[in-house]
Amino acid sequence: MANILIVEDDTTINEMVARNLKMVGHKCTQIYDGREGLEMIENGDFDLVLLDVMLPGMSGFEVMEKTKDVPVIFVTAKGELDDKLHGLSIGAEDYIVKPFEILELIARINVVLRRTKKNDDVFMISDVEVHLDRHDVLKNGERVQLAPQEYELLEVLILNRNMAMSREKLLELAWGWDYMGDTKTVDVHIRKLRKKLGLEKEICTINKLGYRLETE
Repeated sequence: MANILIVEDDTTINEMVARNLKMVGHKCTQIYDGREGLEMIENGDFDLVLLDVMLPGMSGFEVMEKTKDVPVIFVTAKGELDDKLHGLSIGAEDYIVKPFEILELIARINVVLRRTKKNDDVFMISDVEVHLDRHDVLKNGERVQLAPQEYELLEVLILNRNMAMSREKLLELAWGWDYMGDTKTVDVHIRKLRKKLGLEKEICTINKLGYRLETE
């Protein structure tokens, strides 16, 4: 999907973010120093940079001020309003405060990649082809009619593929946080997606949790 640079000096967080982004299809380069991160940005070809603020060598704010033409999301423990406003005012696309949920990070990354048109528009699994830019689904080249909510659920599964997702999280992401229905709605729509798309094996049930879309 996207080529992402992670500039984070906490090795545990750096590894956790990289591992999960790779699971959903992104390519990651991991850097642990601000000055080295800036060199990578200047000499590399990245679609997005995840940038900590408190870094050895050079702060994330200093790196951001010298960065051009590459979208940046700050991921930092500096959660004061002044810090957020400063990070956004110098050009960051988003500002995420630690600790964070990895699914929230992935969702915000997807928003930025879409806005900057750096995300893939087509997703393939088995004989199913999903055009994310126009909400179009084909199976063996033939268009499949999905209800709007079925498509929203499918897209959430695609964007978070290979990750186990609870029914509650699927409800939040596909239906919205203010949806008043219960989690049985997710089960009903999963059954419909499996039947219409023939993805019984690929859309896996995670016992006592929810579902996962498994890809190679």
